[in-house]
Amino acid sequence: MVASGRVQGVFYRTSCAEEALARGLAGWVRNLPDGRVEAVFEGPPPQVEAMLAWCRQGPPGARVEDLQVEPLDPTGDAGFRING
Repeated sequence: MVASGRVQGVFYRTSCAEEALARGLAGWVRNLPDGRVEAVFEGPPPQVEAMLAWCRQGPPGARVEDLQVEPLDPTGDAGFRING
């Protein structure tokens, strides 16, 4: 998933990681140099869908203008981390 809009400097990554952990998801989130945020979520489809719904809103202060979602094959990753 790649979120664009006002998603950096508003605790999007930190909030995203907290939300993913609360849903029992694995993966990662990071800021991109162009101002977007990229994340990968792995887990049961209902929890991933709920996470993507959260990503469309983000934390207070965020303004998500676009959310690009691309399904990926599971990697068996464990835990959720903030990269970069």
